Amino acid sequence: VQLQAFGGGLVQAGGYLRLSCAASGRSFSRFGMGWFRQAPGKEREFVATINFRGNTDYARSVKGRFTISRDNAKNTVYLQMNSLKSDDAAVYYCAASTSNYRLGYFGSYDYWGQGTVVTVSS
Repeated sequence: VQLQAFGGGLVQAGGYLRLSCAASGRSFSRFGMGWFRQAPGKEREFVATINFRGNTDYARSVKGRFTISRDNAKNTVYLQMNSLKSDDAAVYYCAASTSNYRLGYFGSYDYWGQGTVVTVSS
């Protein structure tokens, strides 16, 4: 399985971006999918996840501002990010889990994309 994330860029604080992550392979609908991010000098942190049933979960810091969704017909997972803050600036990674278990934990994921950079200007 290969994952390719794209959609990052430079946005002003208060603005929005939509990240996409396209997956190869025919098992996408069975994967749990997640977004994580890593800012310079910080550890990778959980952002959002959606399991194979479509159930979602979010980090407290993004709840109400970010929305994760998936389109199984397109093998793609999305992260709509609204009301962006400077603290949201990071490299965003998408990941796929075959277990659909503990999706808030980065160790639960089997496959990772290359990351896409989000920069937020104040």
